[in-house]
Amino acid sequence: MRVLVACEYSGAVRDAFTELGHYAMSCDLLPTDAPHGLHYQGDVFDIIDQGWDLMVAHPPCTYLCSSGLHWNKRRPERAQQTEEALEFVRRLMDAPIEHIAIENPIGCIGTRIRPYDQKIQPYEFGHDASKATCLWLKNLPKLRSTSYYPPRMVNGTPRWGNQTDSGQNKLPPSKDRWKIRSETFSGIAKAMAHQWTTNVSS
Repeated sequence: MRVLVACEYSGAVRDAFTELGHYAMSCDLLPTDAPHGLHYQGDVFDIIDQGWDLMVAHPPCTYLCSSGLHWNKRRPERAQQTEEALEFVRRLMDAPIEHIAIENPIGCIGTRIRPYDQKIQPYEFGHDASKATCLWLKNLPKLRSTSYYPPRMVNGTPRWGNQTDSGQNKLPPSKDRWKIRSETFSGIAKAMAHQWTTNVSS
């Protein structure tokens, strides 16, 4: 299979497909953090019509996720950037590829374009972490949980390893915080590769 992983510099999803023997390429405006694999540094629409069977896309969430949308009323330029980000997502969804998955946090894609098909958590795929992630799917099945990681309980509330007792993310502020938080968990990447290629190939 020919698999395009759009807006990915970590190589996590690309490598999960490559390990199964598929021709997988990541694409991002940034260079890849894992140069051992195929990566196109540039605009995804330069290569989107090159005969891909499956695309997994991770459009930047800065102007799309719920945690940042409250700034749009205070800063009009951000509202325009949200509109541009939504148009980018629409173009990805309309790409000439039979099987497509769009991944993003909870935000305005679900209210402005269409509701998500599935919401997943890292702890459903073997990770001691909570991070709600939405999937918009075209001709793909919902992912099945592979391994549940139980939480610790704090006053009757479940918390995972990446959370403080109050539910905040533990990562301290840093210049790389956004990159670390945006990387796909390996358990989710492997589930995508195993479950979606089986479906597409059958």
